[in-house]
Amino acid sequence: MKTLGDIDERSREIFRRIVETYLLTGEPVGSRTLSHDQEISVSAATIRNVMADLADIGLLHAPHISAGRLPTELGLRLFVDGLMQVGELTEEERRAIDTDAASGGLETVLEDAASRLSGLTQTASLVVAQHSDAPLRQIEFVGVGPGKALAVIVFDDGRIENRVLETPADLPSSSLVAAGNYLNARLRGKSLGETRARILEEIETNRAELDELTAKLVRQGVADIAGGEDWSLIVRGRGHLLDDTALGDIERVRMLFDDLERKRDVIDLLNAAKNGPGVKIFIGSENKLFSLSGSSVIAAPYRDESRKIVGVLGVIGPTRLNYAKVIPIVDYTAEVVSRMLK
Repeated sequence: MKTLGDIDERSREIFRRIVETYLLTGEPVGSRTLSHDQEISVSAATIRNVMADLADIGLLHAPHISAGRLPTELGLRLFVDGLMQVGELTEEERRAIDTDAASGGLETVLEDAASRLSGLTQTASLVVAQHSDAPLRQIEFVGVGPGKALAVIVFDDGRIENRVLETPADLPSSSLVAAGNYLNARLRGKSLGETRARILEEIETNRAELDELTAKLVRQGVADIAGGEDWSLIVRGRGHLLDDTALGDIERVRMLFDDLERKRDVIDLLNAAKNGPGVKIFIGSENKLFSLSGSSVIAAPYRDESRKIVGVLGVIGPTRLNYAKVIPIVDYTAEVVSRMLK
């Protein structure tokens, strides 16, 4: 693999300006354009020679014979790791992330963070949240329609999770109250993982003293709440991907949407960002999931009050993302979410 040490200082400067111009415009960069750059005091012919050398070592490529040059994925990686100067958040951006930050449950905090990320970066945002097995404070069942009830779960640390459950169509409201009372008496101060087996055993041996419909709701609630996936995925701003012509034709955008539907794969990718502190950047084919659609992901972990990593948030967009601008936005959003979870 090539490194910046493989090219001389003049070539590095020309390469840096090519990538910066491409990330700004999304268009191939020609030697004539660079020859007018006051920071590069060499002729167009010299620039063409340098561009040819950079293409030979795999840092640039030409989409068409007569076109200018674009950075390859390797070129983008070398630029991001060694030449890019990460920008500073403006006061307006900082206020946008801080202001109106939700003070409610975990789900609300993360949904608001996803919306702010998408709005500030004009990309699609992704948030992966780990379901908590912390001690519970309260569970309440609320009817939301025929055959459906909402389980509102409040944890001792103040976090709130909502789960929609399938219920018998003829379930009376009194059964919702009775099921909540039964679980609260056994769960308060304990995690559902700790008490699930004992609760189910009570119901199976008829020691729960619940009528048939209420017992069925409790059994269903315990199974759905404790037996779901360990992680959930929030996606916001898919429309920004359709607006970005740099992603290519509609077929590539369709592939990207298909990628996002593969929830388990997206979660696995973002979980890779948990290894080590700070922001992680995945460019194009560096990650298997988005290799076909040619996309980049910028992600950062967020932490709970004990500084334990409990999730990851980030953005997805074309490989010509404005990395210098987006990285500090993602980083600060993760910091704000971590602060709120304290």
